[in-house]
Amino acid sequence: MNPVLGSVATPVAAVAAAVVAAWLSVGAVERLARRVIRARPHGHGPGALLGRCRRPLLAVLAPVALLLAGRWFRWAGDADGVVRHTLVVLLIAATAWLVYRIASLGFDLGLARYTVQPRDAARVRRVRTQADLMRRITGALCAVLAIAAILMIFRTVRAVGTSVFASAGLIGLIAGIAAQSTLANLFAGMQLAFGDMMRIGDEVVVAGEWGTVEEITLTYVVVATWDQRRIVMPASAFAGKPFENWSRRDPAITGTALLHVDYRAEITDLRRRLGEVLGSTDLWNGKGQALQVVDSTPTTLVVRALMTADNAADAFDLRCLVREELAAHLRDEQPTALPRVPVGAAEPSVGTQAEPSVGAQAEPSLESSLRGG
Repeated sequence: MNPVLGSVATPVAAVAAAVVAAWLSVGAVERLARRVIRARPHGHGPGALLGRCRRPLLAVLAPVALLLAGRWFRWAGDADGVVRHTLVVLLIAATAWLVYRIASLGFDLGLARYTVQPRDAARVRRVRTQADLMRRITGALCAVLAIAAILMIFRTVRAVGTSVFASAGLIGLIAGIAAQSTLANLFAGMQLAFGDMMRIGDEVVVAGEWGTVEEITLTYVVVATWDQRRIVMPASAFAGKPFENWSRRDPAITGTALLHVDYRAEITDLRRRLGEVLGSTDLWNGKGQALQVVDSTPTTLVVRALMTADNAADAFDLRCLVREELAAHLRDEQPTALPRVPVGAAEPSVGTQAEPSVGAQAEPSLESSLRGG
């Protein structure tokens, strides 16, 4: 056989054999994992979850097989060292990828087993938030460790390692000062998730806007508003300032609707109409209702209608419905109860004299009484 052809055919055959061996090993590991994971979480089978680990496992086994094959021959003569270092770098990166996928698989399996049984919705959201945050921390940690391990395989990096560790205190101090806000957001994000202050899916009011917590990361929080906007705020803003969480323990909420009516309005009739409106819609959860006169002005009464709903979105729609129906009832059934705009008396025309009213002739005015006139 031609020596040149043999030197090329041997590495090609080794690479092909390594890839085939890695593929067969991945299949064997996956079959073994299917036998270990016998429970099928709701909505996720073992195949769907284990499928995410197939590619990183193949990326780990292929460099391992190539490194083992390289023990019996040299890779392209002088390039043997470069090829081996490249394979080691790929092995470290693939191992970090595999560890992250395995950790994510564990988080997903635990969350699926937790949610398959009927539990409190608030507790499910809390566990989901904590699992998502732990997944992000694991990914960042795997990336940092992989980069550190890759750098340490080079001699130049190992040579300066002593001086780097000697100045680690100063570097750490400088980095801490430079990344003060980042570290504050990092610890604030962990405090939000594990302190049970906020969970994914909670309904909050932040910066005067009502919305639903869509994402909690290590450094920021994303709130989706009712009009499909996204408010992105640093996590430290929630940990250091008060905010409203409408669904921390129970998403149920009481909605209010205010109406201004005339003093001649029949409050009992309005209260009856409120009960009819609430009874005709599924937005009302049937737990509570009330209609009260809470304030008055010189010309109107302020009537407040209270109604309960299962969540803030239903409460908003219910408030709009109640306000609309009560206004229509006043217009159709009690037109005299509609608010009236006071109009001042017309001034007398020039050359005429306004005649005093009977009441004014019968008794003196308040001003003359105070003066003793």
